[in-house]
Amino acid sequence: MKCRFCNAELSTVFVDLESSPASNSFLTRDQLLEPEQFYPLKVYTCESCFLTQIDEYKSHDDIFNDEYVYFSSYSKSWLKHASDYTDMMVDRFGFNDDTLVVEIASNDGYLLQYFKEKNIPVLGIEPTANTAAAAREIGIKTITEFFGTQFARQFVAENKKADLLIGNNVLAHVPDIVDFVRGMKIALEDDGIITMEFPHLMQLVDNNQFDTIYHEHFSYLSLFTVKQIFESQGLSIFDVEEIPTHGGSLRIFARHTGDLSKEISERVTALLEKEISKGINTISYYTHFNEKVLAIKATFNNFLAEQKKAGYKIAAYGAAAKGNTLLNYCGVHEEDIDFVVDANPYKQNKWLPASHIPVVDESYLQKEKPDYIVILPWNIKDEIMEQLKYVKTWHGKFVTIIPALKIIEETINQLI
Repeated sequence: MKCRFCNAELSTVFVDLESSPASNSFLTRDQLLEPEQFYPLKVYTCESCFLTQIDEYKSHDDIFNDEYVYFSSYSKSWLKHASDYTDMMVDRFGFNDDTLVVEIASNDGYLLQYFKEKNIPVLGIEPTANTAAAAREIGIKTITEFFGTQFARQFVAENKKADLLIGNNVLAHVPDIVDFVRGMKIALEDDGIITMEFPHLMQLVDNNQFDTIYHEHFSYLSLFTVKQIFESQGLSIFDVEEIPTHGGSLRIFARHTGDLSKEISERVTALLEKEISKGINTISYYTHFNEKVLAIKATFNNFLAEQKKAGYKIAAYGAAAKGNTLLNYCGVHEEDIDFVVDANPYKQNKWLPASHIPVVDESYLQKEKPDYIVILPWNIKDEIMEQLKYVKTWHGKFVTIIPALKIIEETINQLI
């Protein structure tokens, strides 16, 4: 395998999570009887540019298909994040009805709806037909395509270039990251702005976030490496923010390298120095992560075994992709966790890949009254605990596994 950015040969293993199905390949009842396709989940770090990456074991065309089950609008906290971002960008850069905002991987229109409310022209680019259809239903013009250089050239020939080009949690999802970034340069107005958000590799390492590794994520990104990739295609990062989403992400602001109207913020230099101080540009930074992952696996399996032996009922909340990575790496099955609750109706009445845990709606939780609820999307645990605060009436306890196993035992009065 060669690095998808600099083409160097890869030999340093960052973490080996063995094999699992694609994390969002939920199963119907009939499919439970069929063999599942497992793919290696082995991550490498490039010793030259330090891009951390997994091979394209499953084609991104197959992953992001018409049955894709992730809809952004089912998280209230994510909608607030999108609304706050829109207000910030309009206030800071003055986007108006004369500008075009384009979002790559626009999903169900969760973000562009807020620009549209301000009468700012918007366009979504989304490869999954079902989420794109949901966006169109709320009035968001959406093109159902994968983004890259070829698409960007066609787009520019038929449309106005983007004044603001947005990509939230998509940069890690593209197998050809160089072609993708080159396409953004083509599609961007001469004085336009790119913003991208992606989980920060530094947070993944510091907080044992191995469950954010799955086949949809081809790359795991630092500012140090993303800066190199953007500069190779004639784009410069002029600002960066550390934001709390997904357990700690970066929001970068980029422009054409020749656009000197936007000065490079001191925050770019400060964050690069922070990363380098931790050793993110040395291969030794990446060589001990596997040991921390093994420790979490042992702790989680012991917890499940002890509670089941004691006769306690265990459920989970949030049929998230990260949850499937955790469950499958730890070898958890329906004998260990009885069911998982999810608000997304596209996931309900299906079963998790490999573990075969059934996905149900919240009424099932209220009926069964489990003793423990494992919160799989730990990045929104506060939102989930607030939503499910009534479980304290039967003395139910919440459990999180990342960065370390924690049983949350607030009193009823603290949550109600």
